[in-house]
Amino acid sequence: MAGHTPYGVTRFLTRNSTAIGLILLMLLMGASPLLTPQTELDSSEELPADGRQALDIAEECEGLKFEDLFDYDFADFIINMDDDWATAEMDAVAFVNGSKSAIVRENLDGLFEGLSGGDNNFISSDERDAVRAIGPKCIGAMDTRLGMREGIPHRGSPDWNNMSFVEDGIGLDESDLVPTNHPEERNCQNIGAASGCKEVPVSITDDLQIMMFLAEDQSNNVRYDQLPNSGDQNFTLALNVTNMSYAHLELNFPLKQGLRMVNYSIQDTSTGTDGTVTVVDNKVLSGPEAMYLPDGRLRVNQVVTYAASEYPTLRELFIDFTTMAPETNEAPEWSSNAPADGTVIPMLDSMNSGEQMITVAGEKTENWATDESGWGLDCTLAESGWSVSLDGDGNMIVDTQNSQATSSTAECYVVDPFGATSIDSRNWTFGHVFTSTAVLSTTGDSIEFTMTPTGLVSEMAISAHAHQSSAMGQMRTVTLTSDAATISLPLEGLAPGMVMVMGQAQSSTMLDLDFMLNFGLAKASLPPVIVVSKNLDGMNATWDATGFTFTLTGDVLDPDGEDVTLSLKLCGYTTNDFLQVGSGWEIDVNIVSCSSQNPPVTTYDILLTATDESGTMTTLSVYVPDPYANDDGDVADESSTGSEEEAVPAVSLMATLSITLLGAAFAGKTRRD
Repeated sequence: MAGHTPYGVTRFLTRNSTAIGLILLMLLMGASPLLTPQTELDSSEELPADGRQALDIAEECEGLKFEDLFDYDFADFIINMDDDWATAEMDAVAFVNGSKSAIVRENLDGLFEGLSGGDNNFISSDERDAVRAIGPKCIGAMDTRLGMREGIPHRGSPDWNNMSFVEDGIGLDESDLVPTNHPEERNCQNIGAASGCKEVPVSITDDLQIMMFLAEDQSNNVRYDQLPNSGDQNFTLALNVTNMSYAHLELNFPLKQGLRMVNYSIQDTSTGTDGTVTVVDNKVLSGPEAMYLPDGRLRVNQVVTYAASEYPTLRELFIDFTTMAPETNEAPEWSSNAPADGTVIPMLDSMNSGEQMITVAGEKTENWATDESGWGLDCTLAESGWSVSLDGDGNMIVDTQNSQATSSTAECYVVDPFGATSIDSRNWTFGHVFTSTAVLSTTGDSIEFTMTPTGLVSEMAISAHAHQSSAMGQMRTVTLTSDAATISLPLEGLAPGMVMVMGQAQSSTMLDLDFMLNFGLAKASLPPVIVVSKNLDGMNATWDATGFTFTLTGDVLDPDGEDVTLSLKLCGYTTNDFLQVGSGWEIDVNIVSCSSQNPPVTTYDILLTATDESGTMTTLSVYVPDPYANDDGDVADESSTGSEEEAVPAVSLMATLSITLLGAAFAGKTRRD
């Protein structure tokens, strides 16, 4: 197996300004060749600045590994081997916290040296986007560190079947490399920055994450030479874990009868100053843990660590597998938690759930049987086309394959991965216990939920409510026997929008049926209600002393509990300058905009509009008469006022108005105080 990737590679990349190197940050297990020796790169070599753009991305990234650039706190790698034993899907997420995140940002910014905005002590959204764009090509050239070899247990370097990345299958993303709305965020300062480009100092210590996953519309992002025996023959899987500071590896193998882990070793290889090579088994680190998923697939978990002080020790993990049956194997057994003979296992109405459905959740089925190697179910169903299985999470899946039958009996045994079967079986009946429909009530304030029993269960209690992700209506309960029943599910307290029906059916002869049904129903948005308050004089408005402003007050309520925004329109002009506290509102209205009206305005027609979050609007017309207009509709002159104290000199009024309102002030100079 190959040794570690020398730190000289990191120094070379740090000086190289091409953006491709920085995709390293985007990944995970990338680099250090698993099998072939690696040559030390002379760190004194440096490319001329004018030659940087011409470098080949694949050449730039070949032979590197993730940890050379990206010092994470923890990384999680999940590898799902495909059924063809030639391809795989690798998903990874790496977490970088505190001061380490600042180091990562500084390294990335340094990789853009010589480019506009690069190596300026700020990491930008442009640099981040460059990582996403060129990352897959770089990762495609990196090594996975993983290899397999069929035959007897194998250690050492020769003849490994190396896995490699598939560029087209690689998807990359990050979280908070450039945090949004950070207090130290600024617009990018460099020439040529993209529109909307933001940057933050590389010194910030906000946590960040780096993710690799299967690209959209792709089936795999890792490949290797297909194992000639497709896992039927013994094989060894090897992983170079050098410099993986703290990581979790999960390996999921295809379904293979009898596949099991039989041995492992973690080897540390060091080279002395005299060239002597020493290989020792590491007994400090915990070994891999194997388990069987409910669908029969083998999963192996391994946690690895590597302290900085251990460098340059080469650390390798070897895991041996076989399909040979163990010397002893106890048959699985039913537990007391398993459904008794004759139990009905209810299924949702196929109209609402589809032909393949989860009937029992994994957290329930996991307690139905026991076996030291894991177990699954082997069920034979009476109806043609029907099948029952457990998925990887233990959920019981029933597939009816377009069968017209609504139920089927089944005989089920417990089986383990090596073919051992429980002595006794359980006989259950799978089927639909009721069908259902739902419509909105004529008033729109409830759902009329109708259930029709199929006869599979003689009696059941059904509880249901109208449901949204953030709210639920009042629960209603009915006992369903031989006839259909309808219950009204109130929509009170729910927001306008899509509404589901959620509930549970219970009977002494069947397992509880939890259901969430989508009938395509939506609660309509009710319009807001606007109220304008009267003043002590019984008027809609209260005028101020100038005669140019009046105040409106009132309340606005939304029956659905949504927030409401208000707007006011007067003489062709609109404003939303409302003061809202709770349901109360207040606004000061200036009539200057009406000064140019012809004939003169003596009654102000106000249009109030209330709009809720769903966009439903209510309008209200409010009439405010001009208290300074005479009975003929003309504005009263100064001589018609009552006492001398009420009059306001025109000069004094003019002095209080902005120059932009001179015309309006002149038009209303005879208004009274």
